[in-house]
Amino acid sequence: MTSGRLSRRVVADRIQWVQSMLHAIRSMPIHDPMQFHADPRNALACESCLRRALEALLDLGRHILAKHFAIAVEEYKEIGPALATRGVVSKETASLFRTLAGYRNRMVHFYHEVSNDEIQDICANHLHDLEMVLDALRQWLSSVLESSKP
Repeated sequence: MTSGRLSRRVVADRIQWVQSMLHAIRSMPIHDPMQFHADPRNALACESCLRRALEALLDLGRHILAKHFAIAVEEYKEIGPALATRGVVSKETASLFRTLAGYRNRMVHFYHEVSNDEIQDICANHLHDLEMVLDALRQWLSSVLESSKP
């Protein structure tokens, strides 16, 4: 694989997708467990938005690795550590990225083990984890994309 150019369109689209999904989750009654569980569609909607936000975040990391560093990763869990090795994110952020990747994999492959209580808790108390990773990527992208302007 050879390095290419980061696509501003892909970068903007993935960032917007994460933000949109987090906004949609926050519009749900995630901080009121009784209200959240009163309508089973709340958990379904939050789970879908959470998975999509995670996938967009992971795709953004994969895009950075592929286009800027010519690195192909086989598994989502490899993205964070690979980004840290190249100075895109800190080791702490890479660890959080790896945790998020693991949770995405669990949601997709072990969906039957993810309870509505767990979805409500994550959406009410842990969305900032996604935002921390997104902010770290945005900070790095800002410096790289600014320096590559014609």
